[in-house]
Amino acid sequence: MLWRAALTAALVCAIGLLPWLSRSDPALTVLKARSAERAPTPETLRAIREQLDLDDGPFHLLAKWLGGLLHGDAGRSWVSNTDVLPAVTQALGASLLLMSGAVVVAVLTAAATCARTLYLGSRRRLGDRGPGGTGSAVLAALPEFLVASVLASVVGVQLGWLPALGWYGPRWMILPALSLGLPAGAILGRLLDDLLPGAFAEPWALAAAARGVPPASVARQALRRCAPGLLPNLGLFVVGLTGGAVAVEQIFDIPGLGRLTLRAALAQDLPVLQTGTLALVALAALAALAARLGVRRLTGPALRDGALHSLHRPAQPAPRVVPLVYGLLLTAVIAPGLPRDPLALDTTARLQAPTWTNPFGTDALGRDVLARIAHGALTTLGTALAVSAAALLTGVLLGLLPRLSRPLVDTVNAVPPVLAALLVTGITGSGPWTPALAVAVVAWSPLATHTSALLGQERATLHLTATRALGAGRWYLLWHELLPAVLPPVVRHALLRLPGIALGLAALGFLGLGAQPPSPEWGLLLAENQPYIERAPWAVLAPAAVLALLGALAVTAAGGTRLPRRRRNVARVTVRPSSPEETAPPPEPPAHSALAARAPTDSPW
Repeated sequence: MLWRAALTAALVCAIGLLPWLSRSDPALTVLKARSAERAPTPETLRAIREQLDLDDGPFHLLAKWLGGLLHGDAGRSWVSNTDVLPAVTQALGASLLLMSGAVVVAVLTAAATCARTLYLGSRRRLGDRGPGGTGSAVLAALPEFLVASVLASVVGVQLGWLPALGWYGPRWMILPALSLGLPAGAILGRLLDDLLPGAFAEPWALAAAARGVPPASVARQALRRCAPGLLPNLGLFVVGLTGGAVAVEQIFDIPGLGRLTLRAALAQDLPVLQTGTLALVALAALAALAARLGVRRLTGPALRDGALHSLHRPAQPAPRVVPLVYGLLLTAVIAPGLPRDPLALDTTARLQAPTWTNPFGTDALGRDVLARIAHGALTTLGTALAVSAAALLTGVLLGLLPRLSRPLVDTVNAVPPVLAALLVTGITGSGPWTPALAVAVVAWSPLATHTSALLGQERATLHLTATRALGAGRWYLLWHELLPAVLPPVVRHALLRLPGIALGLAALGFLGLGAQPPSPEWGLLLAENQPYIERAPWAVLAPAAVLALLGALAVTAAGGTRLPRRRRNVARVTVRPSSPEETAPPPEPPAHSALAARAPTDSPW
């Protein structure tokens, strides 16, 4: 609790210092947020400083805000001059309602993703490996704002089946919930699909199948067996769907907490920004507590008594044909576009449909989309791989120390990505590596949570208890038992998030925190061409298809991820001739001790 309180205090203090860290005049930023047309005269700026007490410094403002918060007063907005607490409460209610719908969609999507594994596993037809299809990987690789744009334009505008703008009732929640829940459910489904084969191979599943237990009951118990490893990640998704749904809330015009926090961060409206972030931190703490209680409720005393079986099974070598095909397709897209000029303008060929000359068409400025995708792959993929490797290393190291990492994960996950980027920019300054550093700050938290969840279950397994009883030390258990069981699924998880990291890097560049137009990064391509999705859908679908192809390649290549086998040194035993005394049969026990002789020597009775 002290560690969590210290992290929350540090986060709130960092947010309070944001206007001064950004090396800009807070009064000028507030003036632009209030009225962009008003001239920033010295008299106007001086009046704003006197009104907001900016000359007293950040620590005085922070102490004043904390003092009012203790009495239920979060202050007044610097921009709208309205009470902060009612606005944040109303926005939090809208975000929680949207999050609940997105969680339902995510659970249904995860169930559909692993339905085949459940069906085959409950009937003992799974074989050595799960099916591991790539459809969920493609869905997980699609950005949320792209899914939201397609649903809003096609389902909402062209077909008119559902409303695409506003927040007035349950019907207005369907499309935003689908936009948020489908990618999140695909990731959860992949993680669950990775654990199910190990659950169906446990002795209880074999015994249930031998006794004729209905397959539905076996599948239900397998889900319960795998749920403890997923509940912490589900808690992270809950917080991410609440504060990180900025793009979806912007597209559908939803007055949620994510959009409110983004606007406050860009306008440097500290009372709103600090209160909204504090609400997200409290929500993250509650979600983590609920996930921990759920894990204890599902596993019972097995975590304490060391009575679990390991869900880890050495992965079989993945078929090399499928990832090779995806790799060749990705190369076939990138290689022909490299000789082309991604910055060449042709205003006479704006938004031109795909032709033999321009296979992917042109954008709003007449630039070749194929050339921009190919040249953007060099920087986007290279940086994404570096950030993914750093996130994987950090996540595994911190995941091995759960008491240290759990409060840190909850606090970091509560920070919206845009706010994290603004804090990083304020501390390090704007530059080409600012988006990479900002994404790396938050990208490790799901991997650390996954590592901690798997580690907790592996520590309670029977084979680890037996190995510890034989005299194995901590380092031996770590290197020979725990890491071989934890690393492969965490590496597969990291590869599954690679396309999202690539998109996050480019999206921050689009917000002015990294690369600027006309840079051909993939996220910039999606964001620049999004307004023309109805008139020129190829300009958006082409980079989205390449991004989905990257996701399919990452998941299929990770399907057989495993650690190299260690060569075990087998001690040579010298056999010597036995003496007659050693080979003689043991003497018969006396009659009165016959019962004791038949009893096992290690019987607890």
